[in-house]
Amino acid sequence: MTAPLHEAHPTGAGPALPNTQQGMRRRNLARVMHTVSAEGPLSRAAVASRIGLTRAAVSTLVDELIRSGLLEELGPERPSRVGRPGSALAVSGRGPAGIGAEVGVDHLAVCAVDLRGEVRSRAVRYGANRGRAPEPVIEELTGLVRRVLAEADREGLWPAGLAVAVPGLVARDARTVVRAPNLDWRDTDLGDLLPVDFPLTVGNEANFGALAELWLGDGTPRDFLHVSAEIGIGAAVVVDGGLLHGTRGFAGELGHVPVRPDGPECACGGRGCLEQYAGEEAVLRAAGLEPGEDRVGLLAERAAEGDENVRRALRDAGTALGIALTGAVNLLDPESVVLGGALAGLAPWLLPSLEAELDRRTAGPACPVSVSRFGPEGPLLGAAHSVARAVLDDPAAVAERA
Repeated sequence: MTAPLHEAHPTGAGPALPNTQQGMRRRNLARVMHTVSAEGPLSRAAVASRIGLTRAAVSTLVDELIRSGLLEELGPERPSRVGRPGSALAVSGRGPAGIGAEVGVDHLAVCAVDLRGEVRSRAVRYGANRGRAPEPVIEELTGLVRRVLAEADREGLWPAGLAVAVPGLVARDARTVVRAPNLDWRDTDLGDLLPVDFPLTVGNEANFGALAELWLGDGTPRDFLHVSAEIGIGAAVVVDGGLLHGTRGFAGELGHVPVRPDGPECACGGRGCLEQYAGEEAVLRAAGLEPGEDRVGLLAERAAEGDENVRRALRDAGTALGIALTGAVNLLDPESVVLGGALAGLAPWLLPSLEAELDRRTAGPACPVSVSRFGPEGPLLGAAHSVARAVLDDPAAVAERA
């Protein structure tokens, strides 16, 4: 096996914390981190006011977080009329970082996100992965991870963990790709292939895209259905701010919902699946276009120019999406549907027929449909932020190693 990528400080969200003095300390450290992350820069007094602890208690927690390199002092706040100005606190731009990676059908991508939520390093490799064995693909991904880690290290960052987004079903062990039809992978343990010395999580790309929408989106509700539409089509269900995984962790396979049971055969073994009508390659075939590197850009360009074949193909894709989504909307009653992935760039031509189908078939009131501002970047960002947020959720795991 290849030598480990990095000798790092492992951290993670960990199990639920017990109701002990130590457990309360860990929870309060997390409350301070989340408060400064969401609203900072803030003084100690402001943090104490927001989380309902005494200034003395907050000062002790803050000192611990500063020693561990998770918070930093920016200097005195602007003087107020009464009292002495406090020192403003902010989340540190150095220290632990979330490393996110994505294995796509036609690309690999890796990025590093600091605890402030800023992308500090990024690497991408374009090229077909379909039909390739997992080993050479993960070897190339490892090279990208090494490059991002080296750049992050120069910025004073170290990896708190690595989260990998894949277009397929992932077992509850968060390591094994059970089935990825568009890659033609089965029962692949990425933990055996990725030589890392820090925590590794593997997850479905649609789920990570939904988490990016939940955490980074502007005004995104806490109950929504996120559709990640590219070559494959996945979905994630967010209920009360959390992912609905299903018994085996396989919830959200919208792309393999049949919209025409007698339709063409799908890579999953079924017939007439949504991907055969609304996936990127299906839309290109229907429009009479050859696949290229920038498929969505080509479709958008032709649609904007008034190419009727392309517009018809996108209308039909929107109709198919609407049919598949109707069942999910009727069953789950989400507050909204969010269209993400590469096809979000084709929303002007997809949405009219999609929304018309939803309006016609939904039993209850119309379900609003919005377009993700992250598009195809959502899964990668969600993966990286999932690691960074795990540090905010349990900063004591880092503080204890400082």
